[in-house]
Amino acid sequence: MNFLNSIDVSASGLTAQRLRMDTIANNMTNVETTRVENDTGPYRRQVVIFEAIKPSGSNKSSFKSVLRQNAKPTVGQGVRVKEIRNIDENERPFRRVYEPSHPDADQQGYVNYPNVNIVEEMINMVSATRAYEANAKVIEASRSMAMRALDIGR
Repeated sequence: MNFLNSIDVSASGLTAQRLRMDTIANNMTNVETTRVENDTGPYRRQVVIFEAIKPSGSNKSSFKSVLRQNAKPTVGQGVRVKEIRNIDENERPFRRVYEPSHPDADQQGYVNYPNVNIVEEMINMVSATRAYEANAKVIEASRSMAMRALDIGR
């Protein structure tokens, strides 16, 4: 893999982690949102699902190609966002708080708040930030190696 491929892989990681950080920030912003636009209830937590970008030509299924593919280590082409998924109340229930004076309270006086845990979101934000920084450092290291290679050639 040449240094341009490593930059492409890290750039895909930067893009994916940036979207993850934006989604986490959106979750944290809506931690107290009890009603969304369509009046479908409280805000639902969102998570970003990643998938690996497979190398081209990996969809061949002949015995020879499978043997070749498994005999040598494969190098990925990066990562991309597969989907942004809403976590519904079946996977993680809404937080119910007794507030009879709240406009969104039910007949028993309980209000459904989003299924967002602010501590978990902060941990995810730190994780996404670290991954973003690691990808940025890989790009910087690749650039530095390329510059040194050019200096050797002089």
